Amino acid sequence: MNYDLRDVCGNFELRGDYVIGMPFGTGHINDTNAVTFDQGGTLVRYIVQRINTNVFRQPEQLMENFERVTSHIRGKLRRERETNPATRRRTLELVPAKDGRPFVRDAAGNFFRCYVFVENARTYDILETEKQAYEAAAAFGGFQSDLADLDGRLNETIPEFHNTVSRLGALEKAVQENRAGRLAEVSAELDFIRARASECSTLLDLQAAGEIRERTTHNDTKLNNVLIDDLTGTGCCVIDLDTVMPGLPHYDFGDMVRTGTSPAAEDERDVSKVTMRFPMYEALLRGYLAGAGSFLSPLEKSLLPFSGKLITLEIGIRFLTDYLEGDVYFRVHRPGHNLDRCRTQLALVKSIESQYDAMRRLAEQL
Repeated sequence: MNYDLRDVCGNFELRGDYVIGMPFGTGHINDTNAVTFDQGGTLVRYIVQRINTNVFRQPEQLMENFERVTSHIRGKLRRERETNPATRRRTLELVPAKDGRPFVRDAAGNFFRCYVFVENARTYDILETEKQAYEAAAAFGGFQSDLADLDGRLNETIPEFHNTVSRLGALEKAVQENRAGRLAEVSAELDFIRARASECSTLLDLQAAGEIRERTTHNDTKLNNVLIDDLTGTGCCVIDLDTVMPGLPHYDFGDMVRTGTSPAAEDERDVSKVTMRFPMYEALLRGYLAGAGSFLSPLEKSLLPFSGKLITLEIGIRFLTDYLEGDVYFRVHRPGHNLDRCRTQLALVKSIESQYDAMRRLAEQL
């Protein structure tokens, strides 16, 4: 770290004495730390994150979104708590800076935020049970539902984040430039993606025609971005709100399918282990509709199976683009890491395609 975590904490409205801070979690983008404070003999934990401004180039706008979203949901919780006290953990609770802003900026230009650590809950990189899949999807669906009546449009923190056509264009640019000299290694992956290029505009075309609506969405619904309560097994809090912005609900559901249905890790080298487990897909679909089904149109609902394929393909495109550009976006921990990630995505696309008719029939029945 090129910053002193204790000094950073001193700029937030944190009570008590700093005890310890250490890296936390497995995220690719921001620096995340768990810090512990002694408050009158009770140890209380917080999360302090340094925002990656190479990725999020307008951190003030990002934190404006963060504050608007959490404040909006917290207002709903205050109204609900009399009848359902278990809802109190449904959103993150920001700790303000001493100057009242939702972030701290240090002398080196680093941006930090702090929020209360959600105890007695954890995330799962790979879902272990169908109940976990259902609960995580219901939490994300509920998150969309909570924000369906948010006044005004949020800032677009990463323009065209889930614009699959734009992502495909960036890949073709990376192919032309071949900046890292890796093009010869990826001909099979390029052929696979190009064979499906005509599908990349499907959702965007429907949105442009006014047939599906833009909403406030999370846009990064990896299943390790929802906390599962240790005791009850229910989805209790959606986290990692950097990409909450205007989008289509299909982007969120599609990423759940991508991250929640395969038993293999995102960077698994043996792609024979990659498969879409249909029971997990069914649990995700049922859970998501339980949380978000009230505001989806029939057409929007019918497109949910397709969204799983599209977003998985899109993330494969992004991993391959980064590989060709020399691994400048996603953190890598070994040679070929982004290519391995790309290959797992494309293997999952194939598995989804082989089960697509059954996925579509299920959506029609629910």
